[in-house]
Amino acid sequence: MCGIHAAISRTGFHAPSEDLKHLLSNRGPDHTGHQQARIGVRDGNSYWITLMSTVLALRGGHVTAQPFLDASSGSALCWNGEAWKIGLDLVTGNDGQAVFDLLIQASSSQTLPADAVSAILKVLHSISGPFAFVFLDRTHNQMFFGRDRLGRRSLVFKNNVDLGVLELSSIPGDNGSWEEVEADAIYQLSYGGSSSNSEDLAEDSITAIAPVCKHPWAASEANVSGLSLGRFNMSIPTENNVLNGQTDSVGYLRHQLSESLNLRVQNIPLPPVYDHNSHVRVAVLFSGGLDCSVLARMVHDLLPADQQIDLINVAFENPRVVQAAKNAAKPRKASSKRPKVDEQEAKATSPEDLSTDVSPFEICPDRETGRKAFRELQTVCPGRVWRFIAVDVPYSETVAHKANVISLISPHNTEMDLSIAYALYFAARGVGTASSSLDASPVPYVTPARVLLSGLGADELFGGYTRHATAFSRRGFTGLLDELKLDVDRLGKRNLGRDDRVISHWGREARFPYLDENLVKWAVECPIWEKCGFRLEACVEKQDLDIEPGKKVLRLLAYELRLHSVAIEKKRAIQFGARTAKMEIGRTKGTTLIS
Repeated sequence: MCGIHAAISRTGFHAPSEDLKHLLSNRGPDHTGHQQARIGVRDGNSYWITLMSTVLALRGGHVTAQPFLDASSGSALCWNGEAWKIGLDLVTGNDGQAVFDLLIQASSSQTLPADAVSAILKVLHSISGPFAFVFLDRTHNQMFFGRDRLGRRSLVFKNNVDLGVLELSSIPGDNGSWEEVEADAIYQLSYGGSSSNSEDLAEDSITAIAPVCKHPWAASEANVSGLSLGRFNMSIPTENNVLNGQTDSVGYLRHQLSESLNLRVQNIPLPPVYDHNSHVRVAVLFSGGLDCSVLARMVHDLLPADQQIDLINVAFENPRVVQAAKNAAKPRKASSKRPKVDEQEAKATSPEDLSTDVSPFEICPDRETGRKAFRELQTVCPGRVWRFIAVDVPYSETVAHKANVISLISPHNTEMDLSIAYALYFAARGVGTASSSLDASPVPYVTPARVLLSGLGADELFGGYTRHATAFSRRGFTGLLDELKLDVDRLGKRNLGRDDRVISHWGREARFPYLDENLVKWAVECPIWEKCGFRLEACVEKQDLDIEPGKKVLRLLAYELRLHSVAIEKKRAIQFGARTAKMEIGRTKGTTLIS
């Protein structure tokens, strides 16, 4: 994982601000590198290119300097990603170097710029894994930039018309109007005029500094050389199919998830700050819910027994929730009227829980489910050292970091963005108190893990949101399938860029096993009755335990893995489980802009 920055100017070299350099260095603390290039064009003017990369070394066994530079051509690559596979081949060694070598080969083997475009796109389309990149092709005076088709890495841009500068960066600076680079295409900027030979490619409005063409990911789906995320299976069942532990899809899911995890947890180097008493390379963002608990349990099957696994669980002091429960404990007058929101919050936190002997953190829903799932993992996998890291965030600390979090999530700017980002920001910091079979009592702890596993993506693929159940209740399988297809189609437009900026601020990398290309393809092509347990009619046959229909295939897998309590755990949004939502104004909507 890295921080990347590129500036393209018509007037001179343009370095990032000192504040932006510092933010980029937070993402990549192991190395900082720079490259510059001046490109003369036919009109007698020049383009001035400034590249910067910071490196978090997680591949290849050593720190590999960036930006990558080809001395003979002057071409260069800023790479922020993890190429797990290129085509069908697993990538060993440093993945950025492997990608760069193929890009140089693609560029140098073609004489015509249009042919070079096709060859370069073919390489980029063949990559499995998350990435954002900037590739300067000096041979043909063009630049390519973009994000993977699921948008798992951040890339933003700022077009400064007054200075005549286009900036691309992993993270926005502290001023100017930054925007997300959409994850819908690979973008091509041509210094000598457009080199695309396709009439279907329209110039984009990202900048007027040079012609920009979009090469949509969707167009590569029809190309056999490119990867495909599959065609969504819209088949509607004609009978009440049974989805249980013997259904083939449960075994298929286990296989796909195991393959995905194996790529993401093997061969991770030891962290630079290494404690021989704490043999940790991987941590899980851990609410105790279904998605993350299944990941933790399956990682146990893949890692050597001597590697410990950290489970990071975050809980916040929400003053409104605390006050609401205290108010609910007071005697009511017959005529008194209380806001509905206070009554709802009071039910979630009973006044008995707020005795002086109980912290506001331990009564957060995610803390309760987290400790419950932690105990279940210890029981099911007794030979593993699991470390439960309780990250407690007082309200005063949330307020102290608010401006920084708002800066990191930009250009996202809603209350929901902020409440979700708070949870990820403090969880990724990894500072708390740790409990494990090795510790008689909780001890202060900072996780050394630089790889954080996230369960994001499971709800979209397997129907875990409340809106999926609502769609089914209103319009049956047609409504459910439409809602699921909408979620899959907009995976690349979700908020993964925002989450990447927040988590990577602490020099750690988030990995999303449920969003592996092969797993996504299998999930979208799987018929609905092999993923969800929704039925149009009541069935006389007894259902599996108390397993609810949403994400049923994943719940059945959890049960197969002996996580019986986890299998029946209800879905809860992170901002409500960790209690980051509505800290200040109770009736604030998630879509409200941050004040």
